Amino acid sequence: MSDDDGRPPSPDPRRGSASDEGVLTRLRTAEEGPLLFVREILTSALAVLAVGLLLFAVSGVWPPMVAVESGSMEPHMHKGDLVFITGPERYAPDSAVEGTAVVTAETGSEVDYRKFGGPGSVIVYDDPGAGGPPIIHRAMFWVDEGENWYDRANPEYMAADNCRELANCPAEYAGFITKGDNNPRYDQVSGIADPVRPEWVQGVARIRIPLLGWVRLTLANSMATTTQVAPAPVEYVDVTTMETAAPDVSTTNAAGGDAPATTAPLQVEPPELSEPSETSARADALAA
Repeated sequence: MSDDDGRPPSPDPRRGSASDEGVLTRLRTAEEGPLLFVREILTSALAVLAVGLLLFAVSGVWPPMVAVESGSMEPHMHKGDLVFITGPERYAPDSAVEGTAVVTAETGSEVDYRKFGGPGSVIVYDDPGAGGPPIIHRAMFWVDEGENWYDRANPEYMAADNCRELANCPAEYAGFITKGDNNPRYDQVSGIADPVRPEWVQGVARIRIPLLGWVRLTLANSMATTTQVAPAPVEYVDVTTMETAAPDVSTTNAAGGDAPATTAPLQVEPPELSEPSETSARADALAA
């Protein structure tokens, strides 16, 4: 009697695994073609993932790298630098403010704790009431709730004659007074931020890698949308002289200082029409 009963032979369970091993072998040994391209993509992705996991394990914060977006920390940090940060409570020195890893410049001067060319820690913080991207500036000193910190401040970084003339003095709550190394005033004096609460601190800057942050900034700029700007209003036109006064406008520059716009009369001679004024928009710039 024949063993063939008309039914198709049962599949060999080992054949599927052998086929998979064949694909993996070809993928691993390919020297050209689509399999080589796929292998390179997978290898690069796994390498990036491994580095990211390692940095996260060391820093305790994500993302562990931030790009500097302005020149407010020059000459110690430049626009386009990439800065490695660690969690706000990780690797805290003995001289750090309690509950944080932040050493203020005031304390750093006393204990000789220096980072990025100056005393104290450089932090990345985000004031939720200010808007815009996080800021990477130096923590200058700590203030307690209700403290009149005017007398403790460096008069060179002030723009007032007493505490009453400051918007954040006395301090409404405890926090850090901060400043960009390249800025003329404290952030809390120039209106960049309120006193920085510890929970606003996203990380402490540890290592600077020059220029590598330009990759991130270029990608961010390419994805940014254009902001529409309304035309400036004309306040008054003297029909006898045909002179138009432009309104007084002031803006805040990337370094945190006030940059008043100049005002000048616009000469209009009938019957010719004056050329429309050219209006430009500036996108504000991090760190850390």
